[in-house]
Amino acid sequence: MAKVYSFEEVSSHNTQNDCWIIVNSKVYDVTSYLEEHPGGDDVLLLATGKDATEDFEDAGHSTDAREIMEKYYVGEIDTSSFPKLTSKPVPGHSPKPSDTATKILHFVIPVAIVGVAVLVCFYIKKR
Repeated sequence: MAKVYSFEEVSSHNTQNDCWIIVNSKVYDVTSYLEEHPGGDDVLLLATGKDATEDFEDAGHSTDAREIMEKYYVGEIDTSSFPKLTSKPVPGHSPKPSDTATKILHFVIPVAIVGVAVLVCFYIKKR
């Protein structure tokens, strides 16, 4: 049976000499892999102190990468130990914008660019 770790315990392993990450509710001790990681050690160090599943999946890791990862498996995460969501940001991790804010920005920015272009055209024609 796999050892089960609390979020607090896993989060305390967050340095180059002791680096653990959480991906898909599994805990990996990637300390010895930091120098070999193709994306650099910073990527793994930034993945500490949170559930790094989304980051891992977004990077599009290959089947080979997933097999390599299994060498570093040390146990499971107790998902009930994750901190409750608060409005206070986690140090070192920038929050993602909300979907609504992103949709608004995708509309506002192009409209603003067109507006500036129209103003420039009027200015040039007046000269």
